[in-house]
Amino acid sequence: MQFKWLNSRLFFSTYLLLNSFSRLQVPQVVDELLLPAWAHQHSHPHSIKIPGDITLGGLFPVHAKGPSGLPCGEIKKEKGIHRMEAMLYALDQINSDPDLLPNITLGARILDTCSRDTYALEQSLTFVQALIQKDTSDIRCSNGEQPIIRKPERVVGVIGASASSVSIMVANVLRLFEIPQISYASTAPELSDNNRYDFFSRVVPPDSYQAQAMVDIVKALGWNYVSTLASEGNYGESGVDAFVQISREAGGLCIAQSMKIPRDPKPGEFDKIIKRLMETPNARGVIIFANEDDIKQVLEAARRANLTGHFKFVGSDSWGAKSSPILDHEDVAEGAVTILPKRASIEGFDQYFTSRSLENNRRNIWFAEFWEDDFRCKLTRPGIKLDPEKKKCTGNERIGRDSPYEQEGKVQFVIDAVYAMAHALHNMHQDLCPGAIGVCDKMDPVEGRLVLSYIRSVNFNGSAGTGVLFNENGDAPGRYDIFQYQMTNTSNPGYKVIGQWTNNLRLNVEEMQWSGGDRQIPDSVCSFPCRPGERKKMVKGVPCCWHCELCDGYQYQADEFACEMCPFDMRPTPNRTACRPTPIIKLEWHSPWAIIPVFLAILGIVATLSVVITFIRFNDTPIVRAAGRELSYVLLTGIFLIYLITFLMIAEPGPVVCAFRRLLLGLGMCITYSAMLTKTNRIYRIFEQGKKSVTPPKFISPTSQLAITFILISFQVLGVFIWFGVVPPHTIVDYEEQRPPNPELARGVLKCDMSDLSLICCLSYSIVLMVTCTVYAVKSRGVPETFNEAKPIGFTMYTTCIIWLAFVPIFFGTAQSTEKMFIQTTTLTVSMSLSASVSLGMLYMPKVYVIIFHPEQNVQKRKRSFKAVVQAATMSTRLSQKSNSDKQNGETKLEPDRMQ
Repeated sequence: MQFKWLNSRLFFSTYLLLNSFSRLQVPQVVDELLLPAWAHQHSHPHSIKIPGDITLGGLFPVHAKGPSGLPCGEIKKEKGIHRMEAMLYALDQINSDPDLLPNITLGARILDTCSRDTYALEQSLTFVQALIQKDTSDIRCSNGEQPIIRKPERVVGVIGASASSVSIMVANVLRLFEIPQISYASTAPELSDNNRYDFFSRVVPPDSYQAQAMVDIVKALGWNYVSTLASEGNYGESGVDAFVQISREAGGLCIAQSMKIPRDPKPGEFDKIIKRLMETPNARGVIIFANEDDIKQVLEAARRANLTGHFKFVGSDSWGAKSSPILDHEDVAEGAVTILPKRASIEGFDQYFTSRSLENNRRNIWFAEFWEDDFRCKLTRPGIKLDPEKKKCTGNERIGRDSPYEQEGKVQFVIDAVYAMAHALHNMHQDLCPGAIGVCDKMDPVEGRLVLSYIRSVNFNGSAGTGVLFNENGDAPGRYDIFQYQMTNTSNPGYKVIGQWTNNLRLNVEEMQWSGGDRQIPDSVCSFPCRPGERKKMVKGVPCCWHCELCDGYQYQADEFACEMCPFDMRPTPNRTACRPTPIIKLEWHSPWAIIPVFLAILGIVATLSVVITFIRFNDTPIVRAAGRELSYVLLTGIFLIYLITFLMIAEPGPVVCAFRRLLLGLGMCITYSAMLTKTNRIYRIFEQGKKSVTPPKFISPTSQLAITFILISFQVLGVFIWFGVVPPHTIVDYEEQRPPNPELARGVLKCDMSDLSLICCLSYSIVLMVTCTVYAVKSRGVPETFNEAKPIGFTMYTTCIIWLAFVPIFFGTAQSTEKMFIQTTTLTVSMSLSASVSLGMLYMPKVYVIIFHPEQNVQKRKRSFKAVVQAATMSTRLSQKSNSDKQNGETKLEPDRMQ
């Protein structure tokens, strides 16, 4: 017979071993000659043979792994006996069904895998012995005749195995001999590889579907940072790998820790696992693909670490809805979400299994062992003394009555796997043997690859009423129930169905509850969501972890990861998620910064008007005439405008107000100091000219003085009008002036388009006039008091200079202040009012006082000629020189001022 090989030394050695036995000479009929010695030891005592026209193989973990040195251990009642009996039950149902494989009986050869992949591989060689061509030509009996060799049964398909690691090992052998295999419990994703496991199919969905469902559950719970825990082996490692791969492709989910539980964990191993899980305490969600024993050990270690309720487990179908993994650790497992392929309890099997007894179930060679374990009794056997500590089995015990019974979860899938094989053979029989009764020649022998094609095309309703079918990789569709283990706030503590997954998740979050009955979903995130106004600063290499940084200053949260500056005319909202317009302010009349300048200006205007009225009323009196009526009225007008500018500086800015500000800000001072400069210059020229000759200087008449004054004023007016033409007056909103670090205090200032520089330029000409006037006042300090107003003007200019020297540091020193507008406006207006008040008080208040209160002094004095003025000036100069000379000689003489 021709068959395929996998270039494996194991399989090639097996072939040589099997053929070596075909050349042995035996004296009697050889029964299953080709079985090796270990097969004689284990296959017959540890296998069930059910006769039939077509034989199916069966692989079940009837026993657990044995201790060191032994292949098998204690019996497994649910995963072993329940599942194996499910196959026997399905065979009985099929063989009694007149519509399914009529006139054809299905038989079976059922083997025990002992939950160990290497042992299962040895056992599975039983299924292929009939396919190996044997040479018996040199085998003779003792009488020289050829022996009668019973042909071993030909297995057309295998049901099993249970564990993924066992199925992988067995599948490698069965595919060599083209024997189809249908598993009822193996879910490892790698078995979906149709190139390596092309003869493997399964009625349970692969863990890749389960992993997808678990990813969907984690996301539905709002978790993005979880740890994974896997039992070492194909099932655990493949399941976690699938979960990690799917989560990586889906995005938004990070793995904090990924750990394996060794096959043979050392003492303290589980405590180390819990300790390592706590290195990332925010990852409270733990995805666990592990066997029942490992799950129980993990829960026990969590309790020892006093972490009851901290971890929230999401368990695979190996946990499912089983009570054994959480026994005595229910409080630690509370809230655990588990997944299980959608299944139903098969009522017919319950009736079948609970009716089994030692008398009616002799075909199950392990049933007696199950009976002893289930009823905790001991059967008597010849030559074996009964243990006095154990009761004797009577044989009248009944399953479910005298012992607890619950149908094992995979029973449905075992039945569906057997029925899938039966439907494939039925369809094949109808196509190859139409109308034939029993197996026809075309089906003897049955070609494995053809059977496989019929298996992949079956589609029928299984034992639970759900469809049984396979995709191109031999996988069943993914259908899962989602459970949660709940203890409190429920009348029935235990596993509760909270959702389903069939290509997409349907989860009833409102029915979930966690430790202590809390219905708030616990967090399992690396970093909590940032508050409004905070941006995420990602941690390099961990996309689910970030630091939250506040958008400070005038920044707002543009998106999840970026802060941006608000436009210059806006500021961020209190939660910094958007920008809002910055409030616009101006100097209000009721502000303290305005009340003081306005009060001073009003006093000054009243005083100025009083002087003007007094001068007008006493216009022809000697004092008024001596003061220079024409220039005095000009000077008083300038003083009045200086006071008036205060109101313009405080008034709400607008084009008209801004225009008058430009015009009057420098004009009042220009008028005032132009008049003073003209006066001091006239006095200085008169007395300087008198020292040289008796001829009076030019341009000292009132008309000339007015002309000079207006010429000086015209320069200021011309400059302002040029400014009007170049930049028409308008208002602006200055958002930089009041922009403190705290944006809540930010304000836009409504002002005229006058910068600090333009303001200084506007006043600069007046300052030049003021300084020049001060220079002439200094030069004219020697003029007698009886001659005009030289000394009062000098004192006025000295005081004014002091005021404006104080103004400069205050004005420019507050440029960075948030109160800049208020301080500078108040400083400017107060300084101007003070300078005007000094001029008014020193030049005109004494005259008004004499006019009002001492009219007797307001009389005409002897008119002096220019020559007399010159003589007086010469005499004053000589007296001054003589006084200085006397001081140098150590003598000081006081002489009366003859000019009085």
